[in-house]
Amino acid sequence: MNSLDRRELLSRLVALDSTSSRPNLEVVDLLSEVVDRPGVRLHRHTTADGQKANLIAFLGPARADRAGLILSGHTDVVPALEPDWESPPFALSERGDRWYGRGTADMKGGIAVILAALKAFETGAVAISIGYDVMINSDEETGSLSSAPLIAKLAQGKTAALTYEPSALPDGTLAGARAGSGNWSLTVRGKSAHAGRNPDDGRNAMVAAAALAIGLKAFHRDGLSVNPARIDGGSANNVVPDLAVLRFNIRPRELATAELFSLELAALIARIEAEHQVTIHAHGGISRPPKPLDAKAEKLFGIVEECSTLLGAPISRISSGGVCDGNNIAACGVPVVDTMGVRGGAIHSPDEFMIVPSLAERAKLSALVLHRLATGTPL
Repeated sequence: MNSLDRRELLSRLVALDSTSSRPNLEVVDLLSEVVDRPGVRLHRHTTADGQKANLIAFLGPARADRAGLILSGHTDVVPALEPDWESPPFALSERGDRWYGRGTADMKGGIAVILAALKAFETGAVAISIGYDVMINSDEETGSLSSAPLIAKLAQGKTAALTYEPSALPDGTLAGARAGSGNWSLTVRGKSAHAGRNPDDGRNAMVAAAALAIGLKAFHRDGLSVNPARIDGGSANNVVPDLAVLRFNIRPRELATAELFSLELAALIARIEAEHQVTIHAHGGISRPPKPLDAKAEKLFGIVEECSTLLGAPISRISSGGVCDGNNIAACGVPVVDTMGVRGGAIHSPDEFMIVPSLAERAKLSALVLHRLATGTPL
């Protein structure tokens, strides 16, 4: 890999405005420049509008006699929604052992860890005994909807995966099992009427949408988080509104819970349609499947935890309600540890930071884990 000081690389990455709403292809250009060298095959995927760029660096592609690994990251950051966020938001600043800036932790710092880990790992003789693909997408923060097919394709036949989201806690704790995530929009169509002359002739879509929201929240329970998030619609005060759209998110811990919810949602829609004499169209579904830990995942976590102990900084794990590309990879039957990135905090906010020493800590950890996998530690 071309040599760039870690601060220079991260500073250049953070300085590029790469929000999910307008992915900056200059980020991919910079990464292409950094990883370009003999023996590396770069490939880009773009959507029809040319706005989404997914960089794959093929480093010793997997063969039938080699284990295949995926290392994954993303270039996009959450758009700034608050008017009082700092301007310009894309700049690296230093305070003590912390670097502040949008994406420093989530997850341009993680990309820097990937590059440093591979640089160290590839100096060893065992690197040629394993095949691995690096996939960097630019739509993770919005659900990886355009890159999901690419993730699934790369996951085929792979043995294990490491994803470089920031640690679950600033102390380095890993995220273990993850809930899944699904998003829906329910479009409610009623009947308009004059609110004074003949209100009973109308069918109030806003009221029906509110009833849907209450019914959905009643499904919230252990193992299933349900969050009615927004209702759009309505009309003038003297008109019975005939249109409303309810948007909501769910976080199921198990696939069976998600399947049961689909039946519960269908029953709720049928009941509200009958009670309020409206029609309801549902659009959406599970975009990130739940990620429980199977036997292979437990073994991979065991390797990571053992390596952390050998390095003198033992780490543990907790279950998480957050989701990431690790959910997608695990759904393909590939064990994954998806918080191999830097330690940091305040992600998705103007105060986002990464803890500088964690760049070296996590790079060493990844290099050792790669070495263990390359030398045949079975999963």
